[in-house]
Amino acid sequence: MQDWKLPWAGGCRCGKTRIAVNAPPLLASACHCSGCQKMTASAFSLTLTIPSDGFSVTSGEPIIGGLHGATRHYFCPYCMSWMFTRPEGLDAFVNLRPSMLDDHSWFAPYIEVWASEKLPWATTAAAHSYPTQPEFPEYEGLIRQYSERSLRPA
Repeated sequence: MQDWKLPWAGGCRCGKTRIAVNAPPLLASACHCSGCQKMTASAFSLTLTIPSDGFSVTSGEPIIGGLHGATRHYFCPYCMSWMFTRPEGLDAFVNLRPSMLDDHSWFAPYIEVWASEKLPWATTAAAHSYPTQPEFPEYEGLIRQYSERSLRPA
């Protein structure tokens, strides 16, 4: 396996909630859905999919925000930075906002999803684009490709 220079540390904008990553990411993505546009006040959200056993909150106590549904979006309770998401029924991983990492300069999305809702001017460097989401069986190949071809921290 190529060197990911783990562990990584990160935190919210104010620094009161801190996280640690001790496992390589499975996938990097950009989501263009209208929900992510509203939650980020931007054109898309960015995600690093991390195995749950390689992710931890090291200080602070994130709170659930967003829609408060089965998919749980976690925010710093003080500065309200959207830090990570635990998708409904997919407890094996956490979707981390890569900008929460102390060094995220190397990040680039490998896939983009919900391109059917993207703003006309929004572009990413993603190698693959999907109108909605990839079919579930496609993820195995995407994860393998990402592990072989993705950018790494310098």
